[in-house]
Amino acid sequence: MNKDGSVGVVKTKYFTFAEAPDELVLESERTLGPVTLAYETYGTLNGDKTNAILVAHALSGDAHAAGFYEGDTTPGWWDVMIGPGKALDTERYFVICSNVIGGCKGSTGPSSLNPRTGKPYGFDFPVITITDMVEAQRHLVDHLGIEKLLCVTGGSMGGMQALQWVASYGERVRSAIPIATALKHSPQQIAFDEVVRQSIMADPAWRQGEYYEYGQPEKGLAVARMIGHITFMSDQSMEEKFSRNLRNGQYNFDFAADFEVEGYLRNRGDNFVRRFDANSYLYITKAMDYFDLSGGRLIPNGKVLSTRFLVVSFKSDWLYPSYQSQEIVRVLKMKQADATYCELPSTYGHDAFLLEVEEQTTLIQHFLDKTFNGYHVVSSNDI
Repeated sequence: MNKDGSVGVVKTKYFTFAEAPDELVLESERTLGPVTLAYETYGTLNGDKTNAILVAHALSGDAHAAGFYEGDTTPGWWDVMIGPGKALDTERYFVICSNVIGGCKGSTGPSSLNPRTGKPYGFDFPVITITDMVEAQRHLVDHLGIEKLLCVTGGSMGGMQALQWVASYGERVRSAIPIATALKHSPQQIAFDEVVRQSIMADPAWRQGEYYEYGQPEKGLAVARMIGHITFMSDQSMEEKFSRNLRNGQYNFDFAADFEVEGYLRNRGDNFVRRFDANSYLYITKAMDYFDLSGGRLIPNGKVLSTRFLVVSFKSDWLYPSYQSQEIVRVLKMKQADATYCELPSTYGHDAFLLEVEEQTTLIQHFLDKTFNGYHVVSSNDI
């Protein structure tokens, strides 16, 4: 075990599939191919391939969930939860994380080259859904030779993917841990996404999505991310972090960033445009809005499900409030599914799934231990 509990230096891998004429058929009935998925793995797949955990990322995440790239000091986005002795213990489990299709961190998305034109897809990229993201992941899991996943987990949009895995391939998912998520977006959640999209599309530099030879619509994308960051935090966390503190100790009496919170949001927006594609932001938020596993879509009538669930929410999360997680649990209980629910008393808001390490670790370790021990049969390859 590394002293810092890290998986150490990691490298991104790439898997390409759906070559013509076997393109990926999307929920929209359009086709996409070839498709490349960027992915990373941590830990070792055991002999009978029963210890695989798929981690799904949120809106602006990527495949780099843990460890460090060579020469880089910034860890993966869920490094606090993945590694030796951590919630997803890589001395015991084989952890997989891939960038979703529609993304911009190595997987096929709007910024990828369209093989038919030799130019970036731009707005010719087909609209994708959470179902399509999961279908692409299923191809990756098949490529890795894994018949059944021990667990699928993730927060926010990652939680949606975990639920969609159950809806699409429940027989291949031993357990699921959806965190800070919902069965469907509420009108308020759709409204926030629409404001975000409009802020991008209102930037003249967006050019109807065909901006790649000119540069990003930086102003629109920065505003979009500023809006997002407000929803990720809570009133209490913003008060504790910023209060009404002034950057220079006094008012400027102009429209510069007087308050620390203003400077923070501007900084986050400016940093974001350097690492994320504006069109991907449009496509992924639309996929989240289309997501809907309510009304019996998660577990259809007559379907028997053996998947175990741990559903986690956070008390101060107003973007994905706890009542939405409780709706998931009610649906599961009505279908006699094995479901455990826990609401954690965090003050961090929606960001809590990235920050509340200790309590999540305790819950997840116990849940996975029970799932794995009840499922795993030692083979000669494990001795």
